[in-house]
Amino acid sequence: MIVASWNVNSIKARLGNVLSWLEEVRPDVVCLQETKCLESDFPGLELKSLGYELACVGQRAYNGVAILSRPKLEDVTTGLPGDPGDEQARWIEATVEGVRIVSLYLPNGNPVGSDKFPYKLAWMDRLIARAKALLALERPVVLAGDYNVCPTDDDVYDPIGFRHDALCQPESRAKFRTLLNLGWTDAYRIFDPEPHKYTFWDYQQGRWPRDEGLRIDHLVCSPHAADRLLRAWIDKSPRGKERASDHTPILCELA
Repeated sequence: MIVASWNVNSIKARLGNVLSWLEEVRPDVVCLQETKCLESDFPGLELKSLGYELACVGQRAYNGVAILSRPKLEDVTTGLPGDPGDEQARWIEATVEGVRIVSLYLPNGNPVGSDKFPYKLAWMDRLIARAKALLALERPVVLAGDYNVCPTDDDVYDPIGFRHDALCQPESRAKFRTLLNLGWTDAYRIFDPEPHKYTFWDYQQGRWPRDEGLRIDHLVCSPHAADRLLRAWIDKSPRGKERASDHTPILCELA
């Protein structure tokens, strides 16, 4: 089973790129983030024509997450537990052939001095609590998505320049480590320990041509999923397309 995660930065704006990539790569499961549309406006017919089932939750113009799957999607749930008043569309779960798949879009948190950063940290606490509950199921689970966290300085092209950014704050990194220390695995780092491999390049100031990026999209696997990992990789090719998302897909293969 090949599982992919991709922040598409508007499914409608990137639909052509998404469809061509799906036809070329043919992943079994794709977790999308920042779809930026309501469920009723999601281009499901085009995706179903390629053989994908669809589950999504959305908001108009921002946020939004989805799971596409060639095998049947089962037991779909939406919303990260822990705050009934949080209506932001950032979390969806489904089971695919016995593997629990989560597509998540963690809050950015900038600027750090605003209320957005405490919201990010509180959201990460809820993520950690849900991760503990999912571990208790003792089954393969993949937490796939845009975490908006550079785990270490190896994951950002300019650590000094980003030292005040919410993506690199000690608190953000500490909570990501707390998640991994529960027993979860950063799938990509198992197979590629080399520094400065990225999944995001800002549109501004020629970041993409100079490979000045960030690794903020992650596939985090439970022990049962990590035991089945065959490979994990970043596919940079979509970032070089016309009208590209500022993110590119990250993928892993489970036996």
